Amino acid sequence: MKKLIVYSTLFFAALLWGVSFIMTKEVSLTAPNMTALHIITFRMLLASVVMIPLLAVLGKLEKVRKEDVKWFLLLSFAEPFLYSFLETSGTLKVDGSLAAVVVATIPLFVPFGMAAVYKEKIKVLTMVGIVLSLIGIGVMLMGGGMTTGGGKEVVEGLLFLAGAVVVAVIYTLILVKVVDHYRPITITVYQNLIGLMYYVPVMLLVDGTKLQALTFSLKVLLLLLALGILCSTVAYACYNYGIRHIGATASCIFTNTIPVFSMIAAVAIGQEGFSVMKAVGMAIVIVGVVIVQVRARTGVRARTGQMEGEEG
Repeated sequence: MKKLIVYSTLFFAALLWGVSFIMTKEVSLTAPNMTALHIITFRMLLASVVMIPLLAVLGKLEKVRKEDVKWFLLLSFAEPFLYSFLETSGTLKVDGSLAAVVVATIPLFVPFGMAAVYKEKIKVLTMVGIVLSLIGIGVMLMGGGMTTGGGKEVVEGLLFLAGAVVVAVIYTLILVKVVDHYRPITITVYQNLIGLMYYVPVMLLVDGTKLQALTFSLKVLLLLLALGILCSTVAYACYNYGIRHIGATASCIFTNTIPVFSMIAAVAIGQEGFSVMKAVGMAIVIVGVVIVQVRARTGVRARTGQMEGEEG
């Protein structure tokens, strides 16, 4: 039952992140004057304005220990500051589903990062599951329906997304330093708040003059609210919860399902077509995730460089 809860929260995080690419694209199409920095800053602002008072009222807002402040500053600099900018900038230049496919390669690199920094052994089944999931993603791409063309803008978008993948690996390596000492929602709320502090001066300096040209329709406000509360808060809390209980490598593989949810969302709103190849690719991705989880034990969790057994 404990494993089922952990796996369900990780799938839910992947679902929210998958839909986030489509929602970000919708914000851009609805409000073309809104830049990546605008979108991210408003997203972080809404997340902080809603979640901090809520946790304070519920008595769930933990204090950060003095020795962990540096980790929270680094964690927030990686995500949401660097990652969100790179991911959003890339998503605005390519199809949302293609952006999701690139981000889904994160699990391929996390095990190597964990092995290099924390000496965690790379399991054979982990690599098999990762490779199988990537094959499934490739099959989904071959399924057609992508509207992205060639050109300099697409190349730039892919470079932004590749940078986001690198930052996501670094984020995961930093996260294991604090994930056992705080509630997942606490980590998420603080990283959003600190991320907002990073973003506001940068946004004002770079795109501050463009603020007066922005218009906010109800649709844009709802999309930004959903991105802030669901994708920047709930999804990260679910992901942090997963890392706390089954470790970084096993949790990260769930991001391979992000393109599946992105594709479903894109098809549902008519942005992309559906094909048998896409359905086959989705099935392969899910099988890859299941294979990786075969080696995950109940209660295994990441703890500053090693996986220790612990009852959930």
